[in-house]
Amino acid sequence: MPFKQGGVIASGDPLTSQAGCEILKAGGNAYDAAVGATLMSFVAGSAITSAGGGGFMLAMPYQKRATLFDFFTQTPKHKGKKERLDFYPVTLNFGDSTQTFHIGLASAAVPGNFAGLFHVHRRLGKIPFREIAIPAIEAAKNGVTVTSYIHNNINLVSPVINVCDTSRSIYLPDGKALAIGEKYALPYFSDLLEYMADNGVREFYEGEVAQRIVKDAGDLGGYLTMDDFRSFEVYERKPLSLNYRGFEILTNPPPSAGGVLIAFMLKLLEQVSLSNFDYGSPGHLENLVKVMLLSNRARADKLDGHGYKDDVLAQFLSDDHLRLFGDELLKNKRTPGNTTHVTVVDNEYNIATVTTSFGEGSGYTVPGTNIMLNNMLGEEDLNPQGFHRWPENQRITSMMSPTIVLDRQKPFLAMGSGGANRIKTAILQVITNLIDFSLPLSDAVNNGRIHCENNMIDIEPGIDPSVIDSMAVLNGIKKNYFERKSMYFGGVHCIKIDDGGGLVGAGDQRREGAVLSC
Repeated sequence: MPFKQGGVIASGDPLTSQAGCEILKAGGNAYDAAVGATLMSFVAGSAITSAGGGGFMLAMPYQKRATLFDFFTQTPKHKGKKERLDFYPVTLNFGDSTQTFHIGLASAAVPGNFAGLFHVHRRLGKIPFREIAIPAIEAAKNGVTVTSYIHNNINLVSPVINVCDTSRSIYLPDGKALAIGEKYALPYFSDLLEYMADNGVREFYEGEVAQRIVKDAGDLGGYLTMDDFRSFEVYERKPLSLNYRGFEILTNPPPSAGGVLIAFMLKLLEQVSLSNFDYGSPGHLENLVKVMLLSNRARADKLDGHGYKDDVLAQFLSDDHLRLFGDELLKNKRTPGNTTHVTVVDNEYNIATVTTSFGEGSGYTVPGTNIMLNNMLGEEDLNPQGFHRWPENQRITSMMSPTIVLDRQKPFLAMGSGGANRIKTAILQVITNLIDFSLPLSDAVNNGRIHCENNMIDIEPGIDPSVIDSMAVLNGIKKNYFERKSMYFGGVHCIKIDDGGGLVGAGDQRREGAVLSC
């Protein structure tokens, strides 16, 4: 049922949602709450996220235009000649699937999270930053109790945690993940955040923190320099806008790839009357599979490496380009038969949807901060041209896609997801579940998902295996059936605004999603 109009927050864990709710109750607006909740996520979810990464916020003040704040990670200004690079592979086990990433100081790009959160607060916040930071400061100082979700996350990223003495001592004492019910604290992070709340963000980008990172990068085989930190900027961009069956979708524009690919898949699906199929039927799932496969091909052909071209969006979503792939989608048509995310809507209907990530972490924790740097230069999906071939001094492309859906020019849905390359397909499926099949919000978020990539289709429980096995379009593609729903498929946290102004939230059960009415 709709929540009362005190504001609603949806995020990936109870502490993060509670922090945002406290801020709303203290008189903060949606942007204060989103910033404070994101800071808390760096504590409550510190095994899988960090201030040492980057992100995006899509902000839509009531009856005003939306703005996409881009504070994602930046490639260093200079590669230079390196005698050696601190860069090596690790493999993470998601239970029913494994994935290899590269970590080390040479995998770390310029972090933007602190810069972005301070920037958004200056532009849109209502109450002092110190008040916003208090929940995260106190949690980092007093400690966080390990839940089953936190315990599982520590085990998931243990190959990364293990390479760093500081992180290992916090999360893997005696070589084992902290048990459920035990606590960990981040006292250095608490002290740093308290100092920055009073003195601003310059300490991280120009002071001792940046200087220590740069020294270690120089000594141990990384790329980062003081020039990289001093020159980092937060960009304010016009969101990508598209129409899907009468709804307006606002999402992350180029140079990021996620929003563009979501738009591409939706425009292809618009050529098919999905509502003529039963939910979960062969016709429904086959069309989803086809647009995922086609988007992978289109990305490799015209998007990878082209994100900074002035006409990339117009070319990629042009009628000619869509027609080329749409014709293939319609062939043999059947007859009908996961990063962390926070979404906030306050009691004045200001909307904030923010996604942040540090990848899997670089394995390097900045001494005296409890902050692990990102490994965005070691993410294969973010480096499609190959490792160490990234263009210098450029915003890294991303799949992160905070999204707002408008119905008759009024906000209808605010959402986003974690999940690396699965973000685009997670958001796609939630949008179509709501618009094409009118599912209840919780079902739209938590029903089983599929994801196609690299000649593989991953399938969650809730999807009929016989339907997947019957698809001719999947001939030659390996099928991987997950035994249980997994954070591998993303973590969509969203809030829906009904016609009467009521707010309904849904948190993704794959990531301990927590929704609170404030």
